[in-house]
Amino acid sequence: MTTPSIVDALPPSLKLPAHLSAHKYFFVCTLTVAAWDTLVLSPRTWRLLRTKEWPPLKIIYHFLRVFMPIEFTIVGVAFFDTRFSQAQCRHFYLFEPICTAILLALCSVVHVIRINAIYEKNRNVLVGMGALLAAQIVVTAICCGFYRSVPLDIGQGCIAGPKHNWVGIYWLSATVLYTASFALAVARSLNSLKLKPLSPWKLMLRDGLNLYAAIWIVNMVNMLFWFIMKPTDTHDPVKTIVTSMAAVLTTSMTLRIILGVRGSLVDGGSFAGSHSSATGSSRDATTHVISSRSTPAAGQFQIGSRGVGQTYTIEDMRGVAAKGEEWTDPALDGKSSVHDTKEAGFPPIESENQGVKITINQEVDVEYDNAPYHGARK
Repeated sequence: MTTPSIVDALPPSLKLPAHLSAHKYFFVCTLTVAAWDTLVLSPRTWRLLRTKEWPPLKIIYHFLRVFMPIEFTIVGVAFFDTRFSQAQCRHFYLFEPICTAILLALCSVVHVIRINAIYEKNRNVLVGMGALLAAQIVVTAICCGFYRSVPLDIGQGCIAGPKHNWVGIYWLSATVLYTASFALAVARSLNSLKLKPLSPWKLMLRDGLNLYAAIWIVNMVNMLFWFIMKPTDTHDPVKTIVTSMAAVLTTSMTLRIILGVRGSLVDGGSFAGSHSSATGSSRDATTHVISSRSTPAAGQFQIGSRGVGQTYTIEDMRGVAAKGEEWTDPALDGKSSVHDTKEAGFPPIESENQGVKITINQEVDVEYDNAPYHGARK
């Protein structure tokens, strides 16, 4: 008579196969990233919410900010709740692939709008990216019908898995679009070096190439799991280990792409390199002058460019300082979508190469001694 081991005495919720155990650990990481991202972006989200305009990028940003953590919180409950039965799972398992398809579609819309903007509304770019977006939406919608509930033991959770290996085109369609987006963003950045040379590090930070690269890398890793990893049996969820993390990181990096847009979010913003090249060639023509000459009314400053300016009172300028607003160009800080310089009423400075020329003319009455100076006084 054999004595049962401790492992055999464990309930199914604790006696997990290797791949399922790895899946649960990795999903904990996914939830951690989603929660961390929600907290870190909260201040910038609030500043963006206060801006007056509501272009598509801003609407998508706030939707993704709410939809992504809600989706994976619900998926996490179904995955870790030991009371979630397989009968319930057969009615629930399509929730994640459908919601993730919505997330990916909205992220791809952001990429299409942004790439079209940095290429200055190039029709060929818009048609190409738009075709990839349409293909992605159609493919993901069809593939949702070929998911199944992974047959797990009671208490081991609810996971959606593919019925066939070709269902991986669900993610392949999105990966192709993000690959095109990354390649076009890099090509646009390299082309701008002809006008203003930059180091690779500064170029990457200026144009957010690290964000596009992160999205591409996580989706390519997901592709490796879908098409290379071989499950041991029908109960093995190894193919879908990375899918949740891929969706969360794609959403997180896409949100940062929106926050990094130069200028207004309307029409997708502008390309940062165009600001640098335009302002770098016209520094002398846009020097701002602040003076306190007697031409304006008393207590006013004259602010202008080459003699053509606008008058602001000292009280106006103090009001700006009291509100904590800055005389900076949002196009240069990488966070223009969360700065509303229009409320300040002052024209932005177009480049860090430009300066503010301050001329102070002041009459000083000095009383001189009538006696001639003949040396050091005692």
